[in-house]
Amino acid sequence: MHFITANATTGAVEGYCIAKTVEQKTTAKGQLYLDLSLIDAEGEIGAKFWDYRPETHSNITSGAIVKVRGVLQVYNGQDQFRVERIRLVNDKDTVPMEELVPCAPIPAANMLAEIRGAAERFEDEHLRALVLDILNENEERLLYWPAAFRLHHAVRGGLLWHTLSVLRLAQAVAGLYKNLNADLLFAGAILHDIEKCSEFEVPATGLASGYTRRGNLMGHLVSGAVYLEQKGKQLHTPEETLLLLQHMLISHHGEPEFGAAVRPLFLEAEVLSQLDLLDARINEVDAALAVAAPGAFTNKIWAMENRKFYRPTFS
Repeated sequence: MHFITANATTGAVEGYCIAKTVEQKTTAKGQLYLDLSLIDAEGEIGAKFWDYRPETHSNITSGAIVKVRGVLQVYNGQDQFRVERIRLVNDKDTVPMEELVPCAPIPAANMLAEIRGAAERFEDEHLRALVLDILNENEERLLYWPAAFRLHHAVRGGLLWHTLSVLRLAQAVAGLYKNLNADLLFAGAILHDIEKCSEFEVPATGLASGYTRRGNLMGHLVSGAVYLEQKGKQLHTPEETLLLLQHMLISHHGEPEFGAAVRPLFLEAEVLSQLDLLDARINEVDAALAVAAPGAFTNKIWAMENRKFYRPTFS
């Protein structure tokens, strides 16, 4: 990870990072410890703070920016950081945020402008009004919101990055298959994950720290359909247009086992589901290959049926 600076004398490493997740746990002997996931702009590592004492140590919570010192170890074949000291940052610390937070590769304002521009070109006035209204209403969060808690595009600005990627794929496909309703497909691409804005707990870092009550109880597919129902009635969106778009949201995960309420039942819905899956899988594999050496395999990727992917020596 980028945040670590080694001390040649003591063997310890230290630096600034973000405590993405923090859990208090108890050992078999009843002693408290912290189970953490530490993250910076270049990666993530699991960590343990075995000597945690709430009465004397900082109250470390998920999403906090911290300074840590400790030792890198290998446990069960995985890198792990054993924390020896940890504290919250203070006003005297100089912390370059761009080094701490993994970000989308395109500035958020540029991504949002491209997505909004695509919606402004819709020939269907009702879809144009609906999509633009929803983008405007969610603009503040969209500029930093991640697309996931742990899986694909789980970075600052990741939701816009994924949305724009799916939209660009949809534009390419619509250029090949003229029988597609382009406005409907593009609207689905733009809105398919919009309720992730209410699914995650996201501090100012732009990294999800957990799920909201709404996220746990409804999920972004069903919540998205409910949200569209409310907005569609306000804007007098035609019933069939709204129904088709709602179906695209609740079916875009493809299969019930992956969270879809129903399977896609018209062409644009099927195309959206396939493009969403394609972009998510490419991002998952790219992230794993980025930390694999040329000529080696990645760790098992849970979202890819626990497959290991080979990184060719020429890459």
